Amino acid sequence: MSSLPPAFQRSQVLLLRTRLAEPRRFIQVVAGPRQVGKSTMVQQALDGARVPYRYASADEPTLRGPEWIEQQWEVSRLHCRETGSDCVLVLDELQKIPGWSEVVKRLWDEDSRRGVPVKVVLLGSAPLLISRGTTESLAGRFEVVRMPHWSFAEMRSAFGFGVDEFLYFGGYPGAATLSGDHVRWRRYIRDSLIETSVARDVLLLTRVDKPALLRRLFELSARYSGQILSYSKMIGQLTDAGNTTTLAHYLDLIEGAGLLCGLQKFAGDAARRRGSSPKLQVYNTALMTAVGDLDFAEAKADREYWGRLSESAVGAHFANAAACGECEVYYWRDQSHEVDFVLKRGSRIVAVEVKSTRARHAPAGIGAFAKAFGANRKLLVGGDGISLADVLTLPVARWFDD
Repeated sequence: MSSLPPAFQRSQVLLLRTRLAEPRRFIQVVAGPRQVGKSTMVQQALDGARVPYRYASADEPTLRGPEWIEQQWEVSRLHCRETGSDCVLVLDELQKIPGWSEVVKRLWDEDSRRGVPVKVVLLGSAPLLISRGTTESLAGRFEVVRMPHWSFAEMRSAFGFGVDEFLYFGGYPGAATLSGDHVRWRRYIRDSLIETSVARDVLLLTRVDKPALLRRLFELSARYSGQILSYSKMIGQLTDAGNTTTLAHYLDLIEGAGLLCGLQKFAGDAARRRGSSPKLQVYNTALMTAVGDLDFAEAKADREYWGRLSESAVGAHFANAAACGECEVYYWRDQSHEVDFVLKRGSRIVAVEVKSTRARHAPAGIGAFAKAFGANRKLLVGGDGISLADVLTLPVARWFDD
């Protein structure tokens, strides 16, 4: 991905560069799903910081062990001793090494006691696994730089995507140049991104007794993105599905790899939210179209499908913001009333309805929701409301402003 433009992920580049230039030391954890440019971002930040660094990746055919981390660390220590200056150690795909967090904690603490100025950047493609390692062993020692999927604004700036192209081809920069060849693009997304994430990253998170079921659940969930689907209905569409607990666990694992999630129903208490049927939501619409049967022209001609794709793109925009800690995102339904997305930050609530065509009347769902829970802002996206391009371009934090 070295061919990406210099302006790529500018906010994350500047953030990491600033942190590495500070005299105080924290482990910098760069976490995000596959193919969003973590390595490229770190490279650009290091080039701008102009500090010596060592890059090493555990993503190799040969199985890596904890001693590999120590070996890379010693090289950086040697540089610090010989030059008397800082050195940045970048360890990529670290989640593949068993017990990595305990080793990093021990080495980091040794350097802290001895005053060795090794600065450390950790990269990982399984966000949940990286999160577990840092919170369990590295408490008080790390900061996180979160890398979501690429936004419409970034794909437009880097590759000239219009809204329609972004809806269908999504936010994978590595696949953008293949958008003119649907068959090749789809094969790349399925083989290089989906299969790699499911077969490698998800299976690293925990033991999976039914890997074939895991794959089928991902494909079903991606196809139904934007729709509320109970676990009992999922069981009806999946062979050898086991029970609802298994499916809920597998869906959590898929979310942990940054592929898709199940949004909870907005309710007054957490227990009621956890017991709701999930609204399936991809983090990148490319995952939805790649497992589908329609090419770009066919998808645009199918008004129902294009409407679901538009809603999923808005949902992905919100879900990526939620994954970065900017807000919480839910859906709401009460009998015949429904709100596509409910955004929450602190005590502020935003109700969002997505329409692909002009509506004669204001959506009744938003009115019913506002009456039940209150809403600081009510948004209609598409149709005669705010344009899809504007919503996908503006940061989600904008909608919480007064």
